[in-house]
Amino acid sequence: MSEEKASGPVVGIDVGGTGIKGAPVDIANGKFARGRVRLLTPLPATPRAVADVVGEILQQIGVAGPAGLTLPAVVRAGVVETASHIDHAWIGVDAVELFAKATGRPVAVVNDADAAGIAEVRFGAGRGRAGVIVVVTLGTGIGSALFVDGTLVPNSELGHLPLHHGEAEDWAAESVREHDDLSWKKYAHRLQAYLELVQRVLWPHLIIIGGGVSKKAGKFLPLIELQTPVVPAQLHNDAGIIGAAMIAPRG
Repeated sequence: MSEEKASGPVVGIDVGGTGIKGAPVDIANGKFARGRVRLLTPLPATPRAVADVVGEILQQIGVAGPAGLTLPAVVRAGVVETASHIDHAWIGVDAVELFAKATGRPVAVVNDADAAGIAEVRFGAGRGRAGVIVVVTLGTGIGSALFVDGTLVPNSELGHLPLHHGEAEDWAAESVREHDDLSWKKYAHRLQAYLELVQRVLWPHLIIIGGGVSKKAGKFLPLIELQTPVVPAQLHNDAGIIGAAMIAPRG
């Protein structure tokens, strides 16, 4: 991630399962330069269809230059490796090449939880904190971003840790709380089990809880007791867009 100062706002686009959101970002202070644009994620969310929607968002934003994008997938050297929450047609696709051709501009592509973590560690709850930090995003699944002294260890995928004879995200994702109509107390109990597992595996210095549900952290975080400090994210749903802009190519 380059620290070179940009001459103007940089576009970040966050590709999600239901919506694709983008905004111009002042990457010097981690703030939107103006309001975001959101369009529905196409169904099926094939690479070509998503690229077309990204092009529409860029046109509406109207800011030239490079862009950063997120995908809900493992992305290595620009290539999509997994498809837990994305159309399986993405596997093996060079997403950087796809979006660059579709938009006619330089792009970078990163895992969505990693993007949120980059923003949160730089501008949010992890700002100025050293050591091992884990950012956990609770949503349709469980995303994660792992940092060591501010440096990202990409594609950590801690939502797939084994828990209760399955994957952790099948037990403790925000979507599971909604689907099973869990009380906040019962959800906190599930999240406690998951975070204890993360603690046993990594012994981080700080755990940051992100995703949309972090806005309601007061309903469940006080019920969780760990040796590791657990705090709510500060950037909430803006983190993905801000982090995406931060990883955009610099000229």
